[in-house]
Amino acid sequence: MNHKVDLYLEEGCGRCSLYRTPQCKVHRWTEELEQLRRIVLECGLEETYKWSQPCYVFQKKNILLLAALKEYAVMAFIKGALLADPKGILVAPGPNSQAARQLRFTTVKHILEEEPILKAYIFEAIEVEKLGLKVEFKKAPEFLPEELQNTFEEIPGLRSAFEALTPGRQRGYILYFSQAKQSKTREARI
Repeated sequence: MNHKVDLYLEEGCGRCSLYRTPQCKVHRWTEELEQLRRIVLECGLEETYKWSQPCYVFQKKNILLLAALKEYAVMAFIKGALLADPKGILVAPGPNSQAARQLRFTTVKHILEEEPILKAYIFEAIEVEKLGLKVEFKKAPEFLPEELQNTFEEIPGLRSAFEALTPGRQRGYILYFSQAKQSKTREARI
């Protein structure tokens, strides 16, 4: 067990002004997070603390995270898209998520009922890592918003800086810029 995870459960994640207060999201889901932690540790994963939350690794490879969100506690599989998910319970964290998948919980009872399934998913995630499987990420959309192309022309070096970003970061920015309906909003985002 990791001391930093103990502090996370006692004090909160520290990512907002509610840190160390009763209003911290972690305190709302402490019992659920403790049960999820127990289950994960019983599966033999090593407990670490990354990105201000409990992270569980196998042979130095990230397998899953535990987190407290406003509406639920989460067990998030880093390469969840590669899991078979025969029960159909894995959820993408957002509409553009490609690799991660979550299991969401609001009660300890639900966690205890699903414990055998959770362990099966954890062991499958470990196998995915042992096999060295990788998520095939979609490339950045080919369509660049006109406003971004114009900004590339206006600001020397911006295109090369943008192209130096990882494909995932490029894709994220392009999606963010493109989702705005109005041109002036796209320009403001850029």
